[in-house]
Amino acid sequence: MFAVIKTGGKQHRVSADDVITVGKLEGDAGAKITFGEILAIGSGDDISIGAPFVSGASVAAEIVEHARGEKVIAFKKRRRQNSKRKRGHRQDYTIVKIVGLSGGASSDAKN
Repeated sequence: MFAVIKTGGKQHRVSADDVITVGKLEGDAGAKITFGEILAIGSGDDISIGAPFVSGASVAAEIVEHARGEKVIAFKKRRRQNSKRKRGHRQDYTIVKIVGLSGGASSDAKN
């Protein structure tokens, strides 16, 4: 069974016991969270697709840890102008483990 969730402006295809990296979420490590914006849920030929979200469906997850991505350097140089700028950025992420899926196509959809 799988679900397509929307979080942080991105979509992720998840199933039970998956570990995914999403944009930073509030909460401490070990906290339980629930994703309510489910775009599709089901397994095999029995799939419920929302318009835009599947009503009554949810995905339960647990926060594993908070992490930061690799440093990205933004370097700008204007030639012959004696002008340059160097900026670095590290994105904050949350690593989440999917605990279970519920709702959607069948009533016994919980894993």
